[in-house]
Amino acid sequence: MKYNKFFDHTCLKADATLDDITKLCQEAKEYDFMTVCVNPFYVPVCKKLLEGSDVKVCTVIGFPLGQMTPKAKAFEAKNAVSLGADEVDMVQNIAMAKEHDFKFVEKEIRQVKAAIGEKTLKVILENCYLTKNEIVYSCKAAKAAGADFVKTSTGFGSGGATVEDVALMRETVGPLMGVKAAGGIHNKQQMLELLAAGANRIGCSHSVAIMHEK
Repeated sequence: MKYNKFFDHTCLKADATLDDITKLCQEAKEYDFMTVCVNPFYVPVCKKLLEGSDVKVCTVIGFPLGQMTPKAKAFEAKNAVSLGADEVDMVQNIAMAKEHDFKFVEKEIRQVKAAIGEKTLKVILENCYLTKNEIVYSCKAAKAAGADFVKTSTGFGSGGATVEDVALMRETVGPLMGVKAAGGIHNKQQMLELLAAGANRIGCSHSVAIMHEK
């Protein structure tokens, strides 16, 4: 089985240089990954570097804390799409999820989805800060708001993707919505376990190393 199209090949570190982003795009083209995932500033660079390939450009919104206002997130997302982003991974308002104000969460996600139209929207729940019940209700809010995926983690929180969480997310959203596992995925065994649990996208900065594992 080919695993390359499961990968959002990722570089989101604060000190990422142009050389880092160029290398990321070269690797993505070589291995034909699904996307590169970068901060919004680098979206136009990636769009140009990936010309002629079918690798898409993914970016992050409200990252990594999720505490920007809904209006700011919607503007940031719309701006990123205007610069060439094909997919948007937004961080939900984690505080409002902890307050169990899922109407707010749903409304915020709906605003971002409206701002980007037909582009793919993934909602980062940041599961390491949530109870299992909060994960379920966050998934339901994202689905009701028209998001295309729910995603486990930013990779900048206190924990990353777990098999248990991915299985819970898949059970909650059903078979048609996407589930992206991200955060702390370092080897093929982890990836296979997450895919088996229900993930259908993997956010990872170790994609190339995983592709070379037997």
